[in-house]
Amino acid sequence: MLVPPKSAPPKVKAVIAAANKIRTKPYVFGGGHARWWDRGYDCSGSVSYALHGGNFLESPLPSGPMANLGLPGEGRWITVYSNPGHAYAVIAGFRWDTSGNTDGSTGPSWHEDLRTSAGFTARHPAGY
Repeated sequence: MLVPPKSAPPKVKAVIAAANKIRTKPYVFGGGHARWWDRGYDCSGSVSYALHGGNFLESPLPSGPMANLGLPGEGRWITVYSNPGHAYAVIAGFRWDTSGNTDGSTGPSWHEDLRTSAGFTARHPAGY
């Protein structure tokens, strides 16, 4: 579980709280797209769920369309990285991702390491 920095804006804290709610769910292809609360989540479903927690999304987005979310470039608090095959986010300096889990889990989790963003489009919510 990620504890948000005290200096984080309330909407960023809400994104982190939402992500924490699903961090033990397994990876399920298409998970989180038909409904917010699901048995598991795929990459873009988990990013969508977290962003919905901060009221940044009204409905889930697949990874490809996330390349048009918000404003171009990296944000101060939240950056969504996407390409047609994968999406992940960096929130308050931590990576929220379904790949790179070292504990054997398959679903969304927090990572301290920030993977390369080569091949991904970076976007951020305005002001964040």
